[in-house]
Amino acid sequence: MGFLDTLLGRTKPVKPDLDQLFGLPSAAITLQAAAGFTPTGLGSVCFAAAEGGAFAQVRKDVEELLNADVAQGDHPVEVSRDSYGYTWLLSRHRPDDLPALVNDLHAVNTALQDNGFGPQLLCSLVGFTDPDGRRLALVYLYKRGSFYPFAPAKGGGERRDNALELQIKAMVADDLRIEQDLGRWFPVWGAPGL
Repeated sequence: MGFLDTLLGRTKPVKPDLDQLFGLPSAAITLQAAAGFTPTGLGSVCFAAAEGGAFAQVRKDVEELLNADVAQGDHPVEVSRDSYGYTWLLSRHRPDDLPALVNDLHAVNTALQDNGFGPQLLCSLVGFTDPDGRRLALVYLYKRGSFYPFAPAKGGGERRDNALELQIKAMVADDLRIEQDLGRWFPVWGAPGL
């Protein structure tokens, strides 16, 4: 970073660190102990699909990799497209097997990144719920290399439980690199895995 960048207030972009995903099992233990939230066994990766044979092949390879677990009793990966045109890959595991889910999410992100499609990656998320039926996702922002909590308000609609999000931020701050810019805590309404 040069002198002019500092003078003009420009900052160096944070590099993605996919190994941050491996902090999720530790964060899950913290969430369960501190707030009663447990993993749902659902997690997803969101990306902007690219045109061309190379991307199609990587996507096919990723789906085959994730579907290899089907013989072990897990469910196949589900692919969907949201109203904004983004593609979501949803992986399902037993709620008590969060490490396997995290491995799936890491594998998808790594495959896309290693094949030159890192710029298409947007986020990954893992779903949680509590005994009262509240839902929560820990969302990893690929381009920022950080996490944030997303909690839809109970009762439906597109309202967030901001107080819960801030509580969760404080709870998991020792387990995960938290996104400090609250303006980047984007809502992921209707995201597969939430």
